[in-house]
Amino acid sequence: MCGRFVITSAPAAIRAAFAYEDQPNFPARFNIAPTQPVPVVIVDGGVRRFRLMRWGFLPSWVKDPKTFALVINARAETVLEKPAFRNAIRRRRCLVPSDGYYEWKPVGARKQPYFIHPRDDSPIGFAGVWETWVGPNGEELDTLAIVTTAATGAMTELHDRVPVTIAPQDYARWLDSSETDVDAATVLLRPPPDGLFVWYPVSTAVNRVANDNPQLILPISDEEAAAAPAPKATPPKRAARAPRPDEDSGQGSLF
Repeated sequence: MCGRFVITSAPAAIRAAFAYEDQPNFPARFNIAPTQPVPVVIVDGGVRRFRLMRWGFLPSWVKDPKTFALVINARAETVLEKPAFRNAIRRRRCLVPSDGYYEWKPVGARKQPYFIHPRDDSPIGFAGVWETWVGPNGEELDTLAIVTTAATGAMTELHDRVPVTIAPQDYARWLDSSETDVDAATVLLRPPPDGLFVWYPVSTAVNRVANDNPQLILPISDEEAAAAPAPKATPPKRAARAPRPDEDSGQGSLF
């Protein structure tokens, strides 16, 4: 799956990789989390554009976000069938620029975070779907989910799901819903080829959303990973609701 990711390339490098018209300036982010605004590339009027969207998908038919669970991923296997995504996958596909993401691997009683990134360190584009939610007072909020699929090969050692990574030569095919029918687009929803990504263990400091610095993606030794303390037992918590679009999640913003 994909629950945290990073954008470390310079804005000019991201713009060159995705060929959008806009020229936004934004800082490097090392711990992007759900409910935060994230960079997204869409096609609008036949032109690629940079947008910020809330990571946490809200279908247009949702009346009250408090009653709708936070949805950050869409499963490739069911994205055409689920009512939440049926329209978005046909008409509102997007790319989420990234330089890598985190995954947590169970190790005994704890979970060890790993940083997963392209072997060649080039920016990548996660497949996404988006929707504009309109509130009762006319407020609008663009929201998205990252598409995931079943892991294959060596990546199954970390998790059984991976974000779908669209190859650069397929960006146009994925983005342009007016020119590409949904069947041709969903063919791209496959796991990354073996060897595209490499990974290594990192500090559990990434577990805390408030931490956002370059040290988070530095590798740690096997000895350091093994010495990490197991989490303390805590009483079960009541399920958290998804934040309302007009609420501050306390997780900061992209800019």
